[in-house]
Amino acid sequence: MKIITLILLVILSHLTFAQAVFTVDGFAKDYYGKVEISDTSEVFSKGWVAIYDRRTDKQIIKVVSDELALSLHDSKAIANIKSLPYGEQSLIMYDDFNFDGKKDFAVGDGQNSCYHGPSFKIYLAIDKGFSFNEAFTRLAQEYCGMFQVDYRERKIYTMTKSGCCWHESSEFVIENNRPKAVKVITEEHGFPFNAFTEQTWNGKQMVEKTTKTIDTSQEGIRVMLSFIIPENGKKVILYNVNDRTLNYVILRKDSTVEFSYPIETIYENYDFKFDGSSVDRSVTFKNKNATYKIYDKPTKLGIEIIVDGKTYKLIGDNKTKIGGLDNLLKTQLDNVISQK
Repeated sequence: MKIITLILLVILSHLTFAQAVFTVDGFAKDYYGKVEISDTSEVFSKGWVAIYDRRTDKQIIKVVSDELALSLHDSKAIANIKSLPYGEQSLIMYDDFNFDGKKDFAVGDGQNSCYHGPSFKIYLAIDKGFSFNEAFTRLAQEYCGMFQVDYRERKIYTMTKSGCCWHESSEFVIENNRPKAVKVITEEHGFPFNAFTEQTWNGKQMVEKTTKTIDTSQEGIRVMLSFIIPENGKKVILYNVNDRTLNYVILRKDSTVEFSYPIETIYENYDFKFDGSSVDRSVTFKNKNATYKIYDKPTKLGIEIIVDGKTYKLIGDNKTKIGGLDNLLKTQLDNVISQK
């Protein structure tokens, strides 16, 4: 008797984790769906998702997948759950994606979007039935999960990312039954710069504008000298990174980066020359056809820029001065050479 009971328990345990088919209903008057999961014990399992015509019970759409993830609610599979960007997303979504007044299908086909997230194939409603649409499907494959639909603005939004520090959000309109990007915003958080790039459609082409900022409060950044130029409200900063390299940046009045140097630090190169032989200390560097000289005198500081033989003088405000070039006497930096 004990042996028979044990065998039954083993059989039941295998049945629990066996293939299962779930009916998905309640999302449409004319259609219902089914989802087959090959192994319900796995988070991701082989299976398929199908849509049926309620009147004829005929299968009209079927998508086979190697990786389906199905969440159950009271032991039922539910359609039209879309918690963006990383929450639960149903394997069947029935909604109007192209704003033509007819509802379409998004059918889960696996985990092909960013970070192994859910992906979908899009079938648009046509005169008779539904037709697979590659352009809309790309929006549900190449970003993070299913796209967002804004019916009031008649726009579609997507988001994608890479790691902690790169994010992209896109805005689409529908033209000739195809999604068309009209705005793409990219944010990249680096060390010590943060870049914000916006591409906007102007009616003829995408116009790109990039704004860059600097965060000198990050660990490893030490400001050696900074001051403001009263003439234009710009701020000059000389800072070092990890007590190894000297860097220069000038900020606009709104604190965005106008220019920074060097573009890329190569430790074998001397990017800066430091004259620390007297109280009239200075740092010089060359960029293309321009020579920059940042000077720090007891009663005067500023920048002199020589371009094509012409000298431009930008006087700094001593009251805004932080630090000083004498800091370069205390810290030896890899890309700075001292001269007398």
